[in-house]
Amino acid sequence: MPDFVSILTAADSVVAEPDVLIDTTVETLVDTPWRVILFDDDIHTFEDVILQLMKATGCSEQQGEKHAWTVHTRGKDLVYEGEFFECFRVQGVLKEIQLVTEIEG
Repeated sequence: MPDFVSILTAADSVVAEPDVLIDTTVETLVDTPWRVILFDDDIHTFEDVILQLMKATGCSEQQGEKHAWTVHTRGKDLVYEGEFFECFRVQGVLKEIQLVTEIEG
């Protein structure tokens, strides 16, 4: 009759390590182009929006003005496109003054 130690050793050698699957879908989605959309509201002035866009995206005053007019006339505009985490940062800066935004990807 085998002793207890030899039974455990035999059982341990039979158990195989499970295969580990790594889901790269999330990494791929984060790296794909994302977009920050700015929506129109009746609260903020053009100057407020332009200055906040310049702060958030680093755009020029002229580009900020163009975005502000597009938001005003069309109801929304794509104001930034890039990696998810950068879009998340841009959205955070825009939300500092309660601008209405959305990230699309």
